[in-house]
Amino acid sequence: SLFSDQWEVKESGILALGAIAEGCMSGMTQHLPELIPYLIKSLQHPRSLVRSITCWSLSRYCHFVVQDPQGQLFNQLIKELLGRVLDKNKRVQEAACSAFATFEEEACQELVPYMPEILGTFVEAFNRYQAKNLLILYDAIGTLADSVGGNLAEPPYAELIMNPLMSKWSQLRDDDKELFPLLECISSVATALHTAFFPYCEPVFQRCVRLISHTLTLSQQATSTAARTAQKGGKNAVPDQPDKDFLIVALDLLSELAEAMSDYIDPLVSQSNIVQLVYICAQDTTNEVRQSTFALLGDLVKACYMHLQQDIHQFIPILAQNLNPELVSVCNNAIWALGEVSMKIGDQMKQYVPILLPQLIHVMNRERPPKTLLENTAITLGRFGLNCSAEVSPFLADFIRPWCMSLRNVRDNEEKESAFRGICLMVNCNPQGVANFFIFLCDAIASWQTPSEQLRFMFGRIIYAFKAQVGQENWSNFVAQIPPALKQRLGMQYQL
Repeated sequence: SLFSDQWEVKESGILALGAIAEGCMSGMTQHLPELIPYLIKSLQHPRSLVRSITCWSLSRYCHFVVQDPQGQLFNQLIKELLGRVLDKNKRVQEAACSAFATFEEEACQELVPYMPEILGTFVEAFNRYQAKNLLILYDAIGTLADSVGGNLAEPPYAELIMNPLMSKWSQLRDDDKELFPLLECISSVATALHTAFFPYCEPVFQRCVRLISHTLTLSQQATSTAARTAQKGGKNAVPDQPDKDFLIVALDLLSELAEAMSDYIDPLVSQSNIVQLVYICAQDTTNEVRQSTFALLGDLVKACYMHLQQDIHQFIPILAQNLNPELVSVCNNAIWALGEVSMKIGDQMKQYVPILLPQLIHVMNRERPPKTLLENTAITLGRFGLNCSAEVSPFLADFIRPWCMSLRNVRDNEEKESAFRGICLMVNCNPQGVANFFIFLCDAIASWQTPSEQLRFMFGRIIYAFKAQVGQENWSNFVAQIPPALKQRLGMQYQL
């Protein structure tokens, strides 16, 4: 059927190829060197339905093409798919743009040499696309930004892609649903551009604040109207709430800006009421709103703490009320934000330890918690030790084993370092708290590839103190039980 003269039969054959991709890949692989060129050639078929279904089928096999980024098929597939992105037929445009987004996810950095052609095609697509296809174009641009990262920040590329995005941004009303995918797209682009996003930071920041403020006003009005109706004896006085998606995407974009533009966000925060808006959003009844709010709160604390300093103690009780691990994303972001707050307020965190610690220990000891939740909880617990080691260390035995097991798999970074410095201070306060779990602590210590000099010193001090405490005979027995690979690693680093 693939070589039939009847286009309907050819189309069904190409459809079947795509349909069997997932379940029959092992058997198909040997035929792909012949099938992929056939499919690429079919992108030129005079019938639009054949071209569109070919785009989809190719997206199912693009991982095969990506295996050889220097090969002819890789170059041909990019060229032909981009050609179909600008097809005269809207259905083909849609299929090609969607297929190219899938290709971007697979190819990642291999796309960098083709950036001029890709961005040129996307810019031209802005002039041709309407309605539904624009949404798919936003997704393709956002996926490109996620895939190539900082390479998008090169001077010609940043301006090339931001001009049409900002043009659309200025055309859309605040209540236009098309803002959702555009905001998400700009969020990915802002992260990739980092400081190169600076020329666009202020208008984007201000509009996000406006969107948040407007949505909150509508929400308060709806609640007030429902309350008045109820007082008058009206039935079913359920407030007709505005679409909270506007709130969520605006909060998420501000969070990306605060992270990507931390050096430039300060004056924008100082000239706005964003802190007050975040406080209101933190008490919203919608889980997704609180989830995004706590992420933004943490990013603002990192980027411009001075503007939250006088209000921070109002936020901590709210965060403490959102540590329910059943609401994974809300709980995760609240715990992460608490870790960032603890880094800023120092020993003022001590007053909150009795409220927060039991909840964090509960999360640490849950059966099969999500990996990210466990890691963020471990990092926050460790950070508490930096300024509250005397208050937290008596409870070391309650969480040190899962703490070590969760962070042993985390790559070296600043968050992990701050957590380990805190745990070292706690161990110094209460060595007995880790006595029964010392092998797990050694394993976690050995997970470091390049610890800082300060951290290496702290690790060595703990190991030598434990050795002195248990005595030479017990220490020799302990070392004999350590798995060979771990023993070798610790021996090289800390001369066991």
